[in-house]
Formats: sequence, structure tokens, C-alpha cells
Amino acid sequence: VLGAGGLLGVEEIYAMGGAGAIGALAYGVADLGLDPVDVITGPGNVYVAAAKRLVRGVVGIDSEAGPTEILIIADASADPVLVAADLISQAEHDELAAAVVVTDSLELADAVTREVERIAASAHHGARVRAALGGQQSAIVLVSNIESAAAFSNAYGPEHLEIHTEVPGTV
Repeated sequence: VLGAGGLLGVEEIYAMGGAGAIGALAYGVADLGLDPVDVITGPGNVYVAAAKRLVRGVVGIDSEAGPTEILIIADASADPVLVAADLISQAEHDELAAAVVVTDSLELADAVTREVERIAASAHHGARVRAALGGQQSAIVLVSNIESAAAFSNAYGPEHLEIHTEVPGTV
């Protein structure tokens, strides 16, 4: 982020996040020399969405997004470490985040479950990850074939979709 900011000529970067950052950006922080901004954009959890709702009208807001979600279609050729990491990448945002794997491979499903547990144990937001992945909004769905996985995904309509298959064009 710092490298990209430097290339773009960005002169100020503040390491902050969450609902508090929304307030700081909307109203400014005199002690930091942070002036109020014109527009706040970007994703966040339910608290960030609520904070954006509160400052709408004070500053421009991109949208009020809900908790994030990911659906991964994966066959037996998928790397369970990568699938687990991608699930966690969304689950770490919010306890209400949805992370779904749809696969025709019981072996992959079992391997992903083991990897999620292993990675979540050392994740910075491990408790949040475990809550999101253990919630009713997250699942590993077993289907009879990859075509059924695609049909499931079409019915679900995920925000983020990944395809981890040996021949992606068949999905």
C-alpha cells in the first residue's frame, strides 16, 4: 500500500480502520492534522456500514454494503491450503461473513476443513474467523458433479466467486 501510494504521489496515509476510522475521516482529527475528507469508500463489517450510515450527508459515501461473502467452486484438483486461505480472507472481516465451498470431492472437503482449522488457529482475527465459518451462513456443500456446483452458485449469487477446478471452462 505504501509503495503504491508513493507511486501515485500520495502524501498522507493513516493506518486506521473500522467504525472509528469512519468517524475520524468524516469529522477530522485535529491532533493528527487530519482534515475531514470529501468521500469515504471501501468495504467493512456491520459496524463500518452503520458508521457510514451515520455520516452520510456529512461526507459522501460509496454504499452501505452488508457482510462480505465468498463462494468457491472446487474439484479434487484444488489446493486445500489455497481454498482455506481464501475462505479465511473473507471470514476475517466480520462474524457474519459467509464463506461457502461447493465441491464434488469429499476428500477436498475434509482437507479444507483441516486447513481452515490449522490456519484459523494462528490468524490475527482467529476468533472472528471461527465465528464466521461456524455460523449458519457458511458451509461446505457436497454436490454430485461440478455442473451442479455451478447451478448452486448461480442460485446463490455470491458477491465473490472463485473457481478452483482442473478445467475451469467446464463450470
